[in-house]
Amino acid sequence: MKIFLTSDTHGSITKAQEVLANLSDIDLIIHCGDYKDDGQWLSEVTGIPAVCVHGNSDRCNPSDFTTVDTPYGKILVIHGHMQLVEFRLDNLLYQAMEKDCTAACYGHTHIAAYEKVNGIHLINPGSLTDPRDGSGGTFAIITSTENDFCVDIVRYDTFMDSHRKAEPPVNSESNSQKKNAPKVKGGFLHKLLNYSDRF
Repeated sequence: MKIFLTSDTHGSITKAQEVLANLSDIDLIIHCGDYKDDGQWLSEVTGIPAVCVHGNSDRCNPSDFTTVDTPYGKILVIHGHMQLVEFRLDNLLYQAMEKDCTAACYGHTHIAAYEKVNGIHLINPGSLTDPRDGSGGTFAIITSTENDFCVDIVRYDTFMDSHRKAEPPVNSESNSQKKNAPKVKGGFLHKLLNYSDRF
């Protein structure tokens, strides 16, 4: 199972669309809030199913979280502001443990982070739209099998640079085209420069 993980797009899904257009075999989109509607819109545009939760900008409540079943185990999907993830991750960890999850996906900080604590994967994809880590934005790819759970935090700029089509060189004319090209003769400016004593 291959999952595209994003969060904190705040009404702009352009970068997420660009990334998804260059990814293959994505089975699920997870959006960790701010804004939940962005995740749903991505699903409509791409045809990929999405699991989305509200964030603090969506005016969510403490019960606004969900879990996703994967071959490796359950993932807790939550925004994280009520768990105070900007200060510590213990509340998030405890909630994941209570829900018998092997991973927790969260957002809110706009800074990508990944660590494994007590066997539980804690994953923040950062933000593609408004990153607070000095990057051009980040997202995450989760690959889940029965035997493995792999997380990759990906920088938008690096990803797009590796997926842009190679453009032809600026001076790509052949030698025969250069030989047959008409010679350019000077116009008004050429005469002005040559026949003026003001320069």
